[in-house]
Amino acid sequence: MHKPCAVIPVYNHELAVPAVVCALLAVGVPCVLVDDASSPACAAVLRQLATQEQVFLLQLAVNQGKGGAVMAGLREAARLGFSHALQVDADGQHDLADVSRFLEDSRAHPQALICGYPQFDASVPKGRLYARYLTHVWVWINSLSLQIPDSMCGFRVYPLDPTLALIDKVKLGKRMDFDPEILVRLAWRNQPMRWLPTRVHYPADGLSHFRLVHDNVLISKMHAKLFVGMLLRAPVILWRRWQA
Repeated sequence: MHKPCAVIPVYNHELAVPAVVCALLAVGVPCVLVDDASSPACAAVLRQLATQEQVFLLQLAVNQGKGGAVMAGLREAARLGFSHALQVDADGQHDLADVSRFLEDSRAHPQALICGYPQFDASVPKGRLYARYLTHVWVWINSLSLQIPDSMCGFRVYPLDPTLALIDKVKLGKRMDFDPEILVRLAWRNQPMRWLPTRVHYPADGLSHFRLVHDNVLISKMHAKLFVGMLLRAPVILWRRWQA
């Protein structure tokens, strides 16, 4: 069965998220909105969007961070009966013209995690762009593989069964460390992954919650934790890959 939806974590993106929802509904993709304890103004916009058919709203009483909101949304998507979930940012940076292409690839390869390989334009903040390169190297080391060309792009189609099996067993980072950590841990489990290029644009008036120092510290701690975990698991990881 292949029954996809979109999971959209939202924290005070009331100006951008209506266009994101409209674009997804236009190509027939149901939306699960996760209100990550947004402001009253944003919450009101989300409640209004949820009056539409095929738009579902999950409201979190306490802010969980991007990763926490995504995990809550994935669980809600499974509860609603969906088999796959397309993670989409609420700020409009993802190219929603690629939604149909990603879902078609997921339909053809339902066991695979379909990941976006970002194609940046000149709008990308240089500090975030350079920090990605360091993360790439650590991801290759910690996954004992070069199969993950980019771990930071959140435009992905998750098969919910294996993803939730991991989320329910392991305590993952709840903020900007979530996107790379879940890929490394799924790679340890031999999760099939496919990579599709997708354009990423950072709107000049967009609202970003990435905190350059704080989130890079979180990501660095996450890499250190994964490195220790990789050393402990290396024989099992390599044995699984040899068997596969």
